[in-house]
Amino acid sequence: MFDPHDLAVRIRAGTPLLLIETNEEALLLDAFRHVVAELLRPLWRWSITGGLARLDIDDPFVPAANDSSAVLDTMRRDTRRGIWLLLDFAPYLRYAMNVRMLREVVLGQGAAKQTVVLIGAKIELPPELEPLATRFQMRLPDDAALAKLLREEAFAYSREHGGRRVDIDAASQRAVLRHLRGLALLDARRIVRELIHNDGLIGPDDVPRVQRAKFELLGRGGVMSLEPDIAQMDQIAGLTHLKRWIAQRRAVFIADSPPKGLDPPRGVLLLGVQGTGKSLAAKACAGGFGVPLLRLDFGALYNKYHGETERNLRQVLSTAEAMAPCVVWCDEIEKGLATSDSDGGVSRRVLGTLLTWMSERRAPVFLVATANDVSRLPPEFLRKGRFDEIFFVDLPQTDARRDAFSIHLTRREQDTARFDLEKLAAASEGFSGAEIEQAIVSALYDAFADNARLNTTRILDALTRTRPLSVVMAEQVQALRDWARERCVAAG
Repeated sequence: MFDPHDLAVRIRAGTPLLLIETNEEALLLDAFRHVVAELLRPLWRWSITGGLARLDIDDPFVPAANDSSAVLDTMRRDTRRGIWLLLDFAPYLRYAMNVRMLREVVLGQGAAKQTVVLIGAKIELPPELEPLATRFQMRLPDDAALAKLLREEAFAYSREHGGRRVDIDAASQRAVLRHLRGLALLDARRIVRELIHNDGLIGPDDVPRVQRAKFELLGRGGVMSLEPDIAQMDQIAGLTHLKRWIAQRRAVFIADSPPKGLDPPRGVLLLGVQGTGKSLAAKACAGGFGVPLLRLDFGALYNKYHGETERNLRQVLSTAEAMAPCVVWCDEIEKGLATSDSDGGVSRRVLGTLLTWMSERRAPVFLVATANDVSRLPPEFLRKGRFDEIFFVDLPQTDARRDAFSIHLTRREQDTARFDLEKLAAASEGFSGAEIEQAIVSALYDAFADNARLNTTRILDALTRTRPLSVVMAEQVQALRDWARERCVAAG
């Protein structure tokens, strides 16, 4: 959305060169028509396909200016203070003559001081023009504008389909509008139109659709991905403290205006033994909050060119803020933040960029980082204030192991009533959730090979054949437990 008043203020202030990056040319041109109605100045538009045209009045004596040099020469010779809208003009600024002529125009050398507006999807200026330019940021539509857009598209659909009304679920509508925040009006309209024309309604199925559509508009080449499968808290065995922590903060996190005195939650670090369900817990945080889950791949972040890695990180963090409210998941973050001097300082600059964002971000983006080796994490990353809490995900206790057997058996369409869950939980002491799952898978293969049903005995046999990580790497696991005992909050 373009506010004509804001544009008029810039022009009255004598801004000689405005840069506006947008694809919504029609809306912008309409805004400038309102501007000239107030300022009473000539309004010109130029494009390589249409040449030069005057927009404020019908002028039969418009100069012929079909190429970039011709329009610049026309602007330079004009003695009236006009507003010149140049569409997709940035490629023509590669030529020294054009740069020189445009400088003379915006500096008012030899003619009335003009206002030049460069319009395009992406505009990069040569160094000679950069100090003279002001970038104008369009206002993103607010909730009222988005709600009006949805009503307009619903009415349009009704007209096209003989008066058939669009069935709109109120809760789904609120969620859809929330996820449209941060998008330009044209992009938001395109998404809403697709949702309505898909099935003639706005319902619960449209919430993940709008999330995916928004992320595709903001996607960053594989560095960050939108996770389609979000777990729910009841799909995790144990972790009662973490579940309660998330449930207490859900309302504050998704609220448009958090209660006074309560800062929105910012993130947690999940530290623990491999296979204990940290990744599943990260997915369940998004499910608990009811927001999208974005996964940041640090491996794809790094680039061999100087400065590109840090720029990639800034771009994906900007994407996360545009997707807010959301959860950003960094899996095994110690591998991405292990600082060293062998990479020319890239990892240290990445750490600095991430720490600054963690401290200064205002958008409701909840960061969930998981780690297996705390010794590889830099101390400044762990200091108080970076995360709301550091949870230690230990090997599951008896009750959690019983729940894990029940969850994994149910997921594989096994009747849990046929199994002695108490006996299985007692026999699996020292096993992680992943190891319990693999024992069930192994027993299923044994039963399939013998053309028999899965039973408790087969699972017990599979547990007997398995050497869990707590045995294979007993010293490392115990060292991690000892470190976390006084420094972390137990997740279970």
